[in-house]
Amino acid sequence: MPNFTDPFPGIKETNPMNITDLIRALRLDLAAEEDAISLYSAHAESTTHSLAKKVLMSVADEERVHAGEFLKLIEILDPSEKAMLENGAAEVENFKEYSEKWKR
Repeated sequence: MPNFTDPFPGIKETNPMNITDLIRALRLDLAAEEDAISLYSAHAESTTHSLAKKVLMSVADEERVHAGEFLKLIEILDPSEKAMLENGAAEVENFKEYSEKWKR
C-alpha cells in the first residue's frame, strides 16, 4: 500500500519534477483515489442511515471522477499507457469469450 503521508515516496525530489517522476506521483494519486472510493463505499454499504449513505456514495462518485482525471493525464503524459490499458481490456474480453464458450 502506498504511503499517503509522504507525497514523494520513491520519487526524486526535484523541482520541477521530471515527467517520469510526475507520472509516478500521478499513479500514487490514482491509488489514493481508488482507496478513497473503496473506503467511502464500504462505509455507505455498512450504514442504514439513508442520508449518510447518499452523501458517502456521492463523495465516492466524486473520487471516481478524480480517478478518471488522473488516468487521462497519465495517458497524455505517457502515450503507451492507453495502448497498455486497451490490451488489458482485450485480454479480459478474450477470457470472457472463452469462459462463455465453455458454459454452453
